[in-house]
Amino acid sequence: MSVSRTVTPADEADRRHKLWNLIKDTRFAMFTTRHANGHLHSRPMTTQNRSVDEDDTLWFFMSRSGDPLSDVAQDPVVNVSYANTDADHYVSVSGRATVVEDRAKREALWSKAAQAWFPNGVDDPDLALVQVKITHASYWDVKASKLTQLYEMAKSVVTGEPPEKLGETAEVRMNAG
Repeated sequence: MSVSRTVTPADEADRRHKLWNLIKDTRFAMFTTRHANGHLHSRPMTTQNRSVDEDDTLWFFMSRSGDPLSDVAQDPVVNVSYANTDADHYVSVSGRATVVEDRAKREALWSKAAQAWFPNGVDDPDLALVQVKITHASYWDVKASKLTQLYEMAKSVVTGEPPEKLGETAEVRMNAG
């Protein structure tokens, strides 16, 4: 029997904080858009934030001439997924992407790594700043050791019951929508 529990604003704040802690140390994300032909396309991107914005936003630099930007122009609903296999952290973020023309924000997010892709700096004509306002996120933070994970999975095969107590999983709903 499962017991449902009301999620309080404090719970949501804790989940948002946890969400950022799982994202911030994952160097690359898979940024998924819907292409004009209807297919989903995922590409590796680097999240530019150094902390989560007050408005639950993730920031990315992209090429104005690339497919991701034309996909976003046709359908702004995107998914950004993070997998840190070393730490056993997994995150899936859904949101709405838009191109933002804000030189000050580009400067604030600029890094040496971005310079490799956009050699003309924040004024590179090919540089687009993409904002993803998070609407929903799910995460799985595995706490159990590899040995415990293997044991729980083997036990599951024998008992027919799903593995338990491997880690924390939660959903986070944001105000954007």
